Amino acid sequence: MQILHNYRHDKTLRDSFNALAEATFGLNFETWYQNGFWGDNYDPWSVVIDGRVVANVSLNRTDLVIGGQRRRIYQLGTVMTDPEYRGQGLSRAIMEALEPVLSQADGVYLFGNDSVLDFYPKFGFTRTREFLYHRSVSQTGDNRMVNVPMNGPEGWDRLKQAMEQDRFPRGCRMTDNPGLIFFYVSQFMQECVFRCEDLDVWAIAELEDGELTLHNVFSHAPVSLDSVIAAFGSTVTRVTLGFTPADPTGFDCLEFHEEDCTFFTRGLGFGDFEGRKLRIPTLSHA
Repeated sequence: MQILHNYRHDKTLRDSFNALAEATFGLNFETWYQNGFWGDNYDPWSVVIDGRVVANVSLNRTDLVIGGQRRRIYQLGTVMTDPEYRGQGLSRAIMEALEPVLSQADGVYLFGNDSVLDFYPKFGFTRTREFLYHRSVSQTGDNRMVNVPMNGPEGWDRLKQAMEQDRFPRGCRMTDNPGLIFFYVSQFMQECVFRCEDLDVWAIAELEDGELTLHNVFSHAPVSLDSVIAAFGSTVTRVTLGFTPADPTGFDCLEFHEEDCTFFTRGLGFGDFEGRKLRIPTLSHA
């Protein structure tokens, strides 16, 4: 048995990792890799037996800026074990191997399903609350948001440039990990990226039956969240944010808990997370 990591350029191991991820979660990272978005920030740590990935815990660097302060944050995800090898302590072995790396971070977080609620506290994790912001909307005006398809390099390059020049204020934002956002928008959210020319704003959003889910906003200069929402036009009757607003005035705030998904954290980097009523941005989940 070996625990290997940093092997994404090894096609045999990458294919084996993808096979296990597809069998476990229905996910495949190959397109993400081939498009050039799988970088150093996402690093699977895997138990390899006879050349095959049979268990995994992925380490993802997702530094957060909270209150103007950048915090070195790691996320653990893609936790999986081949059914043939379950019950043999392989996830524990990976967590123990990861400990010297995790101890260097300001904070570590993960989302665990209900079957492992007793597992992560053994490694210093505690359950932590997240908070969701939403409000009803009554507005006039046309939809000024133009869809920018994310099906090739032209759209990707434009969005990446906007992300690099971003100055949109948020209460909690991920920084220097564009690859994670492109995991979403270059695959199953290709039609969810919009640009408003007069505001010089980009948005990643979903709009259905008047419900606007605003996952992220990027702007070259600070703009108001109200103006971004207004740019989606009069059909919007309700907005839910996938991030924490810098100014929550006018939003209803409620404790958020996704079914069969418990938020765990450890480290001083999350010491004020609940007090500030924050959430991990929706496109920062690995």
